[in-house]
Amino acid sequence: MSHALQDQRPTRAHKSAAPVGLTRGGLPRWAPAGIAALSIALGCGIGLVFGLHSKIQWGLIASLLFVAVTYTASAVVENRRQAKDRVATALVWVCFVLAVIPLLSLMWTTISRGLELLSGNFLSHSMNGVTSFDEGGGVYHALLGTIEQVALATLIAAPIGLLTAVYLVEYGKGTLARSVTFFVDVMTGIPSIVAGLFILTTWNLMLGFGPSGFAGAMALSILMMPVVVRSTEEMLKLVPNELREAALALGVPKWRVILKVVLPTAIGGISTGVMLAVARIAGETAPIMLLVFGTQLINGNPFEGAQSSLPLYIWEQYKVGSEPSYDRAWAAALVLIAFVMILNLVARGIARWKAPKTGR
Repeated sequence: MSHALQDQRPTRAHKSAAPVGLTRGGLPRWAPAGIAALSIALGCGIGLVFGLHSKIQWGLIASLLFVAVTYTASAVVENRRQAKDRVATALVWVCFVLAVIPLLSLMWTTISRGLELLSGNFLSHSMNGVTSFDEGGGVYHALLGTIEQVALATLIAAPIGLLTAVYLVEYGKGTLARSVTFFVDVMTGIPSIVAGLFILTTWNLMLGFGPSGFAGAMALSILMMPVVVRSTEEMLKLVPNELREAALALGVPKWRVILKVVLPTAIGGISTGVMLAVARIAGETAPIMLLVFGTQLINGNPFEGAQSSLPLYIWEQYKVGSEPSYDRAWAAALVLIAFVMILNLVARGIARWKAPKTGR
């Protein structure tokens, strides 16, 4: 009987010791926020003590302290494994904050500076008769040029890019498909000035056409096409093959399967890809400088005569260096951001409208 009790004692001790290790203390839920506040305070204090005038240096010091204090506190209270996990989470948060702060700073500066001059008069007038050193003037001619050039570039690039992606996903095999994919990847990294020089050489010098918004749109379409092809290709690959096989099993021709099943299923991603391409070209300046030349007058005909655009207008006004020109540049930058944002909202609306309806 005594031997049996002695045999049971280690087992009971072992059973009672296991929960002790599992129920070890942990940091409270407010610990990350508290450590972040402490790190910020310490970073500011160190910056003041050592005379560091840059707030960026203060932020970097606070970030390092946040990671170090997080690891130390977790290692002492919890264990090293949990400390490593918390350090990884802290690094993710630090990288997120470091990425968001410049974006928020840029947005805040653009909105605060741009709203000072943005008005109906600014949007409805051009720079005709207004020198760059004077107050007044507007952005209407540049906004009109941007809308026309981006629209023409989209009309050129979107169908070509969409059909190319359909070929690569649905039909492309062998050497030709691999070659097309390779050159699309190469075109993705082409500098905008190279696309402008190509159109300048062929359209303007060889064929003898003058500066126009259409010439700029052709250069922008070259920059836009590879983005449309790659994004559309990835979206088409995400469409389940079961949908294609089910439609083909009903005797539907392949072209109709692509048109009625594949494309509607991927329309949301395709629209997003097209808008990414539009955002890619909306801020280009070099091709417009080469091919459109810029003007202070309103030119509603993109096929004849010089035009302006919002990026070119911003560069021209900022180059002057006067206070009124700086205000016009910031206001035009805000208009450009709003233009791209409106296009994205329209694309999301079209994608939601055209997306296939799913029922329970």
